[in-house]
Amino acid sequence: MAGNWLPAAQLTGSGRPVLQPGEVECSLLSSVDLFSEETPSFPNLKSGLVILTTHRLLWVQESTTSPTAIFIPLSAITLIFPVKKSIKSMFASPRFRFQASVDEKGTKGAVVITLILRGKSDIDSFVEKFREAWRKKAWEDGEKSGSESSGSGLGSGHGSGADGGLAVRMPVVGVAGILRKEQEMWENTDKSLQEAFQDLNALMNKAKEMVILAEKMRAKLLSGSTSQATGTNDEEIGTKEEMQELLLSVGIVSPVTKESAGALYHQQLSRQLADFAKIPLERAGGMINLIDIYCLFNRARGTELISPDDLLRACSLWEKFDVPVMLRTFDSGVMVIQSKSHSDVEVFTRIRSMVTTPDALRSGVTASDAAMTLGIAPAMAKEHLLAAEGKGLLCRDVSPDGFRFFVNLLQEVDADDIFLVKDYGIYQTWVKVISAAR
Repeated sequence: MAGNWLPAAQLTGSGRPVLQPGEVECSLLSSVDLFSEETPSFPNLKSGLVILTTHRLLWVQESTTSPTAIFIPLSAITLIFPVKKSIKSMFASPRFRFQASVDEKGTKGAVVITLILRGKSDIDSFVEKFREAWRKKAWEDGEKSGSESSGSGLGSGHGSGADGGLAVRMPVVGVAGILRKEQEMWENTDKSLQEAFQDLNALMNKAKEMVILAEKMRAKLLSGSTSQATGTNDEEIGTKEEMQELLLSVGIVSPVTKESAGALYHQQLSRQLADFAKIPLERAGGMINLIDIYCLFNRARGTELISPDDLLRACSLWEKFDVPVMLRTFDSGVMVIQSKSHSDVEVFTRIRSMVTTPDALRSGVTASDAAMTLGIAPAMAKEHLLAAEGKGLLCRDVSPDGFRFFVNLLQEVDADDIFLVKDYGIYQTWVKVISAAR
C-alpha cells in the first residue's frame, strides 16, 4: 500500500534534494529508521538521512553509488502523536509517530508511521520543528499569495452614526479628552501598521515569486547546457551568459545552516557547494580560484555567511562523495576548485600555441599575457605556466622584471646529433625570428 504512496524525491548531482518552489529546509538528522508497525506492507526504511522542510519530510538512503530518496508531503499528515516518556525509553533510541492519509487505488485510509532516531538523545527539538512546519502550512502560501487582507476597512466607532460619520462630535475636555486623544493616536498607529505590513507582505510575496522564477530558469539553463544545440548563435550564447550572471546574484533559496543541519552541517554544506559551483566552473573554463568561489558562495547565501575554514572543510569532504568537482592544490600552495572533467592537456595545448607565436619566441610571455589569453586570473595563469614548465613544455627566465616563460627548445634537439639544425620545427622557427630581428 505504501509503496505507491511514497513518491521518489529528485536529487541533485551531489545527492541533495531538489527543493520545490518556496520550500526551505528546517532540520536534518542522520541514521533514522522509517516504518509502520501497524501496516506490514509499508516499506521498512533503515538508517537514512531525514530532511524536514516546510513542505515535505524526505528520507534519503545515502550511498556512494546511487542514492535513493522518498518523501512524505506534510499536507498528507493528519495527526502527530506526543512523544512517550518512560523509564524504558531512556535506554532505547527515541522515536515518535505521526498519522498520514493514504489514497491508493481509489481507497482512502490512514497509516501510522514511526520514526526511530538512532543515537539521538534529544528528540524534542526535532519534533517541535516538525509540529511547527506542519502547523504553518507553508505549502498553501502559493494559493494565498494573491489574496489581500481586509482589516484596514474597519472603523473606530467613535462619533459615527447612521449617516456614515457625519454626526457632529462635541469637544471633550479634561481627563476624558486626554484619554480620547490617546485612543485615537493608538488607532491611527494601528491602522498605519496594518497598511505598512500589507505592503511588506506584498513585497515578500513578489520576492518569493522572483526567487521561484529564478530557480526555474536556473534549472532550465542547467538542463540546456548538457543538450545545447550545435546551431546556437552568438546572441543566444550572450543571453545565456547574462542570465547566469543574474542567477548568481539572486542567491540560494534554502542555504544550509548550523541550526538546520546540526552535526551534518559540513557534510550538507559540501554537497550544496558542489551544486552551486557548477555554473561558475562552466563560466571559468573548468577551474576557479578558492577565493573567488568563497566570495560568490557567500554572496548567494545572503546573511547566512560562512567562514573560510567552513569553506575549506566543505571542499575537503568532496573526496568522500561522488560529486563532479574536486579541490586541487598546486605545488606553490594555491588552492582551486576544479571540475573532474577538466583536463590540463587542453590548457597546455593553448599555452603551447601562445608561446610559439613570433613575438613570444622572441620575448617570451608573462603570467599577465597568459591570463589574457586563457581568460583567468594572473595568479592561476602563473600556476598553469609553472605546471607546463614541470611537464617540460616551457622554460623560464627570471629577471628584475619578473618571470618570463619561453618554449622549451631542448625538446627539438636530437640526442644523437646535438649540432644538427633541422629545417623544420619550433627551433627552426625560432632561428628565423631571431635572424629577422637582427
